[in-house]
Amino acid sequence: MYKTPDGQDVFVLDCHTHFWDGSPANQRNVHGKQFIDCFYAYHTALSPKDQLWEKSKFEKYSVDDIYRDLFVDGPDDMAIIQSTYLRDFYKEGFSSIERSSQMAQINPGRFIVNGAFDPRDGEKALEYIHYMKETFDIKGVKMYTAEWNGDSKGWKLTDPSAYKCFELCEKLGIRNIHVHKGPTILPLSKDAFAVGDVDEAATDFQGLNWIIEHCGLPRLDDFCWIATQETNVYGGLAVALPFIHSRPRYFAEVISELLFWLGPDKILFGSDYAIWTPQWLVDRLWNFEIPEDIATERGVQLTDEIKRKILGLNAARLYDIDVAAKMRELAQSPVRIAAE
Repeated sequence: MYKTPDGQDVFVLDCHTHFWDGSPANQRNVHGKQFIDCFYAYHTALSPKDQLWEKSKFEKYSVDDIYRDLFVDGPDDMAIIQSTYLRDFYKEGFSSIERSSQMAQINPGRFIVNGAFDPRDGEKALEYIHYMKETFDIKGVKMYTAEWNGDSKGWKLTDPSAYKCFELCEKLGIRNIHVHKGPTILPLSKDAFAVGDVDEAATDFQGLNWIIEHCGLPRLDDFCWIATQETNVYGGLAVALPFIHSRPRYFAEVISELLFWLGPDKILFGSDYAIWTPQWLVDRLWNFEIPEDIATERGVQLTDEIKRKILGLNAARLYDIDVAAKMRELAQSPVRIAAE
């Protein structure tokens, strides 16, 4: 749990984390190397120097690492593990639901493990959604619209095959659809991450929550114009938040735009672990103040109440978490490191 400098307890639900294996042993081809190298470039470019990892650890970190970084040395109370398979690049998948679920069993109640599917797989995609719901009782999924699949280099949320999958998700109660709509990663196409398809999909599936990870960057304006009119579209701060260190005024512009257009109830914290660790991100966010000229122009403020919503309360609402009950539960269940 995060404790503020003046002693307040703040519930933190980290909405965007991974338990990946990008190691050379799991890389299927050069594209697997390119992908993890690009992640590492984001890590080294936007992290404080004292938070940098060795490349070998970054490629494949341990169960102990993730628990310590999130829950022992870090401020998280809970974290959402997002699945991303990239099977054209990685032999056993990059971040699979099976591997993450096995890891999460060490400390029950700490993780929400989301699934993933590729609508281009047709009937197999529908069967896999059933499998994930029946086996893991998933509450959400992660969509990666620029993922390669054979000759295809991307897909849209509005594709007929995708709509069949979303119809099934809605029927099964898989309500939280996290979609990567942000910066590209080598060798994926930047255009395949464009945000335009969010508008129509969100309109057509009112029973689903569309959490747009990375809030559309570098397409922030387009995203904001969509999210302000679609009541079921939310913005995830992963990737945007680390600019609080390297380019704080840029981050101030981003968070001010999100507050102006979306309001404080539709913004969600995500560390994007293990690209970044959450402790320094939460510290910087809690202590951050929007420069006066930007705040005045937008007519927004980043109060402690708003920070509490962003850090955990908004996501808890989407995932039906009783925060008071969860905090009591976690207080009685100290995190256990696997090696112990």
